[in-house]
Amino acid sequence: MTAVTRRLFGALVIGAVALSSAPSFAQSGTPHLILTLESGPVDIELLPALAPKHVERVIALTEAGNYDGVVFHRVIDGFMAQTGDVQYGKSGAEGFDLNRAGMGGSDLPDVEAEFNSETFARGVLGAARSQDPNSFNSQFFITTADASFLDGQYTVFGKVISGMDLVDGLEKGPQEQNGAVANPDKIVKATIEYK
Repeated sequence: MTAVTRRLFGALVIGAVALSSAPSFAQSGTPHLILTLESGPVDIELLPALAPKHVERVIALTEAGNYDGVVFHRVIDGFMAQTGDVQYGKSGAEGFDLNRAGMGGSDLPDVEAEFNSETFARGVLGAARSQDPNSFNSQFFITTADASFLDGQYTVFGKVISGMDLVDGLEKGPQEQNGAVANPDKIVKATIEYK
């Protein structure tokens, strides 16, 4: 072993020891968003490889308890169910306003679009946004039928693994009201599990 090789090897060993003694904050496994509804749990596998910033935001809001009590304010039969307005859509909270649900977000800054090649098939989790493609904040939707016409315009960041029958059973709003629900179902509790 030459002197240069010994120095490089020594640096690698020291670096490896430093890394192994550093605390690990990363969870092992794939993150799942578990939405517990009054009718049971909906298990959504999150897709950080496709949309890391969207997944990171939903995990942060979930772990802070922000989605607990939030209503499905817009549910269109044969299309999708939308929720996640932590500002106006959190039933029982001081700021709850069903007439404004769908117009709010969190105190965090908006997230830029992370468009990907995943298609909006039934059971896909998509980022709700305004006309600005880079305006995702806290709201999301679950498609209940093929919605491939949304491909490339909205960010896909998860897919339902189980509980689609419960999503199908959510209270729906009339077409003429763009799916606004008068007596909406809600997320009783949202949690993150790593599987």
